[in-house]
Formats: sequence, C-alpha cells, structure tokens
Amino acid sequence: MRQLETASGEVQLTREEMRRYGRHLIMPEVGLEGQRKLKASKVLLVGAGGLGSPLGLYLAAAGVGTIGIVDFDVVDPTNLQRQIIHSTNEVGKSKLESAKQRIQGLNPLVEVRTYETHLSSENALEILADYDVIVDGTDNFPTRYLVNDACVLLGKPNVYGSIFRFEGQASVFSTSEGPCYRCLYPEPPPPGLVPSCAEGGVLGVLPGIIGTIQANETLKLLLGIGRPLIGRLLLVDALAVQFRELKLRKNPECPVCGVNPTIKKLIDYEAFCGISAQQTEQWKQYEITAEELKQKLDDGDDVFVLDVREPHEYEIVNMGGTLIPLGELPNRVRELDSARTIVAHCHHGGRSQRAVEFLRELGFRKVKNLVGGIDGWAEKIDPLLPRY
Repeated sequence: MRQLETASGEVQLTREEMRRYGRHLIMPEVGLEGQRKLKASKVLLVGAGGLGSPLGLYLAAAGVGTIGIVDFDVVDPTNLQRQIIHSTNEVGKSKLESAKQRIQGLNPLVEVRTYETHLSSENALEILADYDVIVDGTDNFPTRYLVNDACVLLGKPNVYGSIFRFEGQASVFSTSEGPCYRCLYPEPPPPGLVPSCAEGGVLGVLPGIIGTIQANETLKLLLGIGRPLIGRLLLVDALAVQFRELKLRKNPECPVCGVNPTIKKLIDYEAFCGISAQQTEQWKQYEITAEELKQKLDDGDDVFVLDVREPHEYEIVNMGGTLIPLGELPNRVRELDSARTIVAHCHHGGRSQRAVEFLRELGFRKVKNLVGGIDGWAEKIDPLLPRY
C-alpha cells in the first residue's frame, strides 16, 4: 500500500514533543520519522459523537498535527452514556466546542479545526480536500454515501465505522487498492427499515471499541505500516466478544469507483436514500404534534393511543396508551377499531411511522403518527415524565 504523501521531511519535533511521544519514538515501526509524519498529517472526523469521541482523543494523543471535526449538534444528556469526549458541564453547548476544548486539554500541541455545519453535496469536497484521511463517524445513510463518494472523487481514504446495539463494523474504503462503501452496499435500505441508535439503543462501550479500531487504522494509513482493513470488513459482536472478518472485492460495475463510473460529481443523497422533500411534505398530513394530541385529549375526543414500542420501554415510561409492539402489530391488528382516531407513537417517531404506513395499507384512514414520539411528549407536554 502506498504511503500517504506528507511534508514530514520539513517537520521537526520539539523537545516537548520528543518527551510526550517517547513511547512512539522507541518503536522502530514509528520512530522519529513516523512521529514527524503524524505531526505533518491532517485527519478529518465527520461527527463528534460516539465514534468521534475516542477518535478525537486517541488521534490527538498520538500526535496527529491537525484534526478537523464536522458537526452541528449540541451536547445532550443522552449523549453522555457513550460520547466520552463531552462532559455533564457541556450539556446544551456545541459539540464542536466541547470536543475542541477536551482535545486541546489533552494535547495543546495539536491544531483543531472545526466546521459547525451540515456536511452536504455543496460543501463536502471543499471541506475534505485539505485532509489526508477522512474518518466516518456518522450515523445516517445519506452522509455515509456522501462521505464515500467525496472520498473516491478526491482520492482520500475513508476509515469507516458503524455501531448498533451490541454490534459494530469497521473497514477502510475508497483506496485505489480496495472497494468503496458502495461496493459493499450498492443501495441504501428503505427509509426507516434500519432503526437508529436512538430507537434501538447501543451499548455504551461499543463506540469506544469501534472508534479505537478506526483510530488504529488511521494511524496505520498515516504511517504506512501494517495491514489496513482494505478489502476487509471487520464485524464485532460485543455481546459474545467475537471478531469476524469478511473479504470485500472492488466492484468493477460500481457507479463511483468502478471501471466506467457514472457518478462523477456529488448527488442529492437525501433523495438517493429515499428521503425526498416531497415525501416529507406528504407525510405531514399523517402526523400529529404533541400539542395537537393534548388538545384532542383535553376536549374529550375519542382518541386511541397506540404504543408500538417494546415492553421494556413501556416499563421505563408510558402515556397510558395500549401497548402493541410493532413486530406484533400484523397479528394483533384486529384489536384496533378503524372507526376511531388512532395516534401511534414510539420513542422518537420512526417505528410509529412504519406502523402508520402499515395500517394505512390495510385501509385505516383515521391514523396519525405522533411527531417526536413519547420523548417529544415528555419534552413539550409532561416534563415530569422520564426521558431515555
């Protein structure tokens, strides 16, 4: 594998850096020259969340000279279970500022560049262009395809990672020697089919496991050592503590990295993943806000509240509605009265949207999805309810 071209020959280490990185310097695989490479390198982290937390900390500790971070979110209490770069004192503040302060507190010799923006087709190429390695720490399909395509077009390695519940994946995409993300997943799953971590949960330590693997792959790429995860997909099962590996091949028919690519510029990734503005607008007619539902209940309207979460979630908090988990709905649909107004809800609204789609296909017309789910209800209507 070719080594990344950096200006390492022009970079010198200070006495302070020699002391700080001493455990690297005594390793022949790194040594003085390798540490100079790290200091001259630039790595972009897409996301300052679960994966971005260990990535930012370990890459900074290793002495990567410039770390860029793209994010536009704020620190939420629910982040603290796994996003260890943030603290309780930072709740409500910008994730970028929180991450920057933590990284510079760990290693003030590292330059941290922040991009408080939504990565899009309009800005991705410009932001990614100045970095040697791009590390994907995102949690949604449109951005994953966007990062992949931008990396292929720019010739940048894409260090990929994903997490869900107890399972994680890691690989290195978009290099000349191996496949890209599209070679593995040519088409995205239908919208809403794959639950997010907010819906399905994630073991708090899992981002640490996958994130440190991504950090390891990044350092190997920068140093030009070892055997990177190019052409290999690492599958991690934290519950069984098992690591499996799948061999991946470059797809010659891939529309972005294949022999005759058809994607030569960035596209509309929301539309590609089936999340079009038109569909979003159409769905609004089947939605009801927490305020609207409360008004109906206060007015004594005949409303049937359908909770499609799992029993263990219902035990955490509930609105007093009827519990029929989404997976049981096809076998229990006869328990519902199509003449009544049915308001379905889950945690944030994803599963209940699928429930509404299913019921409408069966002929139910007076069925609505509660925007924001029970979490939105707790936030806007009943703040005494616990949130998770």
